[in-house]
Parts: sequence; C-alpha cells; structure tokens
Amino acid sequence: MAYFKFEDKKVYYKVIGQGAPLLFLHGNTASSKMFLPIVKKYSKDFMVILIDFPGHGKSDRLKRFETDFWFYNSKVCYALLEELQLDRVSVVGTSGGALVGINLCLEHPERINHLIADSFEGEYPLTSYISSLRSDRNKSKKKLLARIFWFVNHGFDWKKIVDLDTEMLLEFTKTGQSFYHKPISDLSVPTLLTGSLEDEYCDHFDQIYEGLKKKNTALTIHLFESGNHPAMLSNKEAFYDLVRERNAMEG
Repeated sequence: MAYFKFEDKKVYYKVIGQGAPLLFLHGNTASSKMFLPIVKKYSKDFMVILIDFPGHGKSDRLKRFETDFWFYNSKVCYALLEELQLDRVSVVGTSGGALVGINLCLEHPERINHLIADSFEGEYPLTSYISSLRSDRNKSKKKLLARIFWFVNHGFDWKKIVDLDTEMLLEFTKTGQSFYHKPISDLSVPTLLTGSLEDEYCDHFDQIYEGLKKKNTALTIHLFESGNHPAMLSNKEAFYDLVRERNAMEG
C-alpha cells in the first residue's frame, strides 16, 4: 500500500494502469473503494489515481473534519500531484469529490487538463438535504445496504466517520459560505457537469447546473435521464464514454 504525508497524517493512494493520468475523487462518507465497480475498466485506458481523503478509508483517522472540508481536501490532492511529480492530470470527482475537484481546478488550473464534476449541489449546501441530514443519516445507519457500503469503504469505525461528516456539514452550513474560495466564473479548466435527473438526493441538477453556466458560459452539461446517485456509477458505460471523449478532446 502506498502513502504520502500531509500535515503529519498518512494519506493512502493507489495508481492502477497506464496511460493519461486520471484522478478519481470520492464523495463524502465514502472512500476510493466506491470506485471498485469501475476501476478495472478505466485502468485499461488510463493511469487511474485513487486517494482516500484524510480520515477516510485506509488513510489515518482525524479527530474532526475540517469545516472547510472540500477546500482542505483540494490541498491534499495537490500534495498528491506533487508527490507523484505529475505536471498535469485529468480529474473526475463525484458528489463531494466534485466539490474538491472544482476547488483544485480553481486554485491550480495549470495542473489540470479537464474536469468532470458529477452529481454535486452547486455552490452551497442544499437546504432540503441539510434540514433532515442528522435524522436521515441515523436512519441510514440502520439500513443494511448503507451499513455494508460504509463498512466496505472504512472498516469497523465507519459510524465515527459518518458522524464526523454529519457534524462537519452542519457546521459548514452555518457559515453561509460557498464551497469554493473563488467564484465559479474563475473556473478556466474545461469542465463538464454531469448528473442524473432521477438522483435521489437532488432532482433538479438541470436548474443548479444552468445557474452555474450563467456564471461561467464555458461550462458544459450532460444530464442522464435515469440513474441514482452518483450518475458516474449508475450510468457506468455512458459515463465511461464521456470520459474517453473528454480525454480525446483535451489530449
């Protein structure tokens, strides 16, 4: 297993395959293991780079998650690029990983070929999601499929990780701040926004993404008619084709 140090913590990463480097960024309460169903396919065409954010998966645990979670983890990802001595990579971030990816591109556009930001809520937390977050998470912790997912991603201490994420989200929402330190209009990296119109956490990606596009007309959008959260896993084949197309365009 490979690790690098970030602020005295060991951060897990893995590189699989050969080809153009492609960094996968996992969502909140997940780890790089969420990509297990697809990584073998992608590694046939790309050098896939996986990372477990600090406190997640196989990385060292944290006592608390940074309130500015997505900006903090963009710094972690930049440190990984430095560790691997990669001048430029392409990025696929899903859910919370999309927020990390956008921050990475806003802060270090010179290092990113293109970004696909999948199934994310825009610039601010969704009120409809946050208002019932604690109760929804407590209910999910009793559901077998959710328990299996979290156990596979983190191991026996998965409940602690879910709770830390819940507290972080609630604290961040109180700040009233954007997920990003720079305006979306500054995003100069070629970026595709993807999502499903049937996403169980947000059924209006069309409105959210069009709002972002008004602020940055260079953004492009691809919405899937069906599929649950996240779209990159529920629409595996079509999404893979999008990644290959984007790589060919920017390659």
